[in-house]
Amino acid sequence: MKANASFLQKFRPGPGTLIAAAFIGPGTVTVCSAAGIQFGYSLIWALLLSILATIVLQEMAARLGLLSGKGLAAIVRQEISLSFIRSFVIVLIFAAIVMGNAAYEAGNISGSVLGILNMTSIGDWEIGIFRFQPLALLMGLVAFVILYIGKYKLLTSTMMILVGLMSAAYISTAILSNTDWASFFGGMIPRFPDESIWTILALMGTTVVPYNLFLHSSLSKQRWNGPQDIPKMRKDTIISIFIGGVISLAILTTAANSGLNQDVSASNMAKSLEPLLGSAAGIFLGVGLFAAGISSAITAPLAAAYVACDCFAWPQERDSFKFRAVWMLVLGSGVLLSSLGLKPIEIITFAQIANGLLLPLMAGFLLWVINRKILMGKFRNSILQNIVGILIWLIAFALGFRSLWKIFETWNTHL
Repeated sequence: MKANASFLQKFRPGPGTLIAAAFIGPGTVTVCSAAGIQFGYSLIWALLLSILATIVLQEMAARLGLLSGKGLAAIVRQEISLSFIRSFVIVLIFAAIVMGNAAYEAGNISGSVLGILNMTSIGDWEIGIFRFQPLALLMGLVAFVILYIGKYKLLTSTMMILVGLMSAAYISTAILSNTDWASFFGGMIPRFPDESIWTILALMGTTVVPYNLFLHSSLSKQRWNGPQDIPKMRKDTIISIFIGGVISLAILTTAANSGLNQDVSASNMAKSLEPLLGSAAGIFLGVGLFAAGISSAITAPLAAAYVACDCFAWPQERDSFKFRAVWMLVLGSGVLLSSLGLKPIEIITFAQIANGLLLPLMAGFLLWVINRKILMGKFRNSILQNIVGILIWLIAFALGFRSLWKIFETWNTHL
């Protein structure tokens, strides 16, 4: 008992917990489920590659924040000397992260609501000509309280609980759903089934999330104190993202085992798993989806606030007026759009374009600054880290190209 107590006293979760909780959102649940339903275990290798890419990029962002004492957006302002290029990049960052997260927040809130509705049924409220979903208001209130208190321990503890809920729900569901382990391990061998390329890129795109690079660099400079903490930072990053990867893998596996060949939805997956899990199928999947939605609903406004403060050189104290104003705006937008059932297509499309441009740009910028001797000294990338980083940049470029291509393809369809 003393040994366990000593371990708990020494253990302090780091920013990696928030990063893992951030990328396991409703989008990840949807993409991993679609990959499992459409291609079975065949794309497990792509998901594992995505996890590796995420670990490498997030370690660079965290190392940069830890050693420079600045967030990634602040480093952009500092290191890009040409004013018109700097202004373009700052506007792009603001559009993709702050405006984009405001648009995507509705999906995060809706995901947490869908998780609860998968376990119970709560109807909409009608007020005049408007229909409100009360659960969206409740989820927004929960996120508001946690963000307003703003204590680091509360944030990380909340994320640990939510990651634990996701782990328990999705991993146990995957184990109980009769996994074909020979095919599962066979899925680790790279292969490209017909029409799978967009799904492969989607798996990577939902795991390598641009706003997490900004969030991780900002949190690391507050959580860690100098070069002596680099080993702790790396351990925190690797373990946290690995756990997030295991959750994603469990989602894909559960979907592959479901036998579905129809549209992906929580209710469809729950029904397909009822012969194995009985009435508990809806509870397992509902808990997982709720945790995925509410965790992203908390981290997305937080990331937006850090980015806005870096873009405009505002103080980053979590109890400052400007910091709170940004995350309140993002959270409030998401709650309003979700509770009314509205879909801001134009804003989301604009955010997707900005993210499509931002990911390869930031991956390339990160690779450049992490190798600057004047900034990083002896803690620059090794040759192996640079080789892996360049490969990841190529992936980021492909993701950005895919995002823009799909958007323009959609536009052409409607013209």
